[in-house]
Amino acid sequence: MFDSTPEQSNDPVAACTADAVHRRDHHHDGAETCHPHRIEVVHLGHRAIAVCHDCGQDSGFLPERDADQLASAHRDETVADGHLPFTSRVA
Repeated sequence: MFDSTPEQSNDPVAACTADAVHRRDHHHDGAETCHPHRIEVVHLGHRAIAVCHDCGQDSGFLPERDADQLASAHRDETVADGHLPFTSRVA
């Protein structure tokens, strides 16, 4: 996962989409986060970006299924306390 996707894409629509999704990130007091993390998958054509609103990171634009799988895996990883952010890997 990356801190910001706009630098990864020359497509202004993709860059604006990623930026808009990140503006919806929510913040908690201290180091507290949601369990599981709140992850949004935004589809743009046949590609999608998974954005974790707790970590503030994203997957970059991936094939739709890969973004969905990554989001699901990250939710599963963050159900319990003591998770490791973004250890998911899409095969």
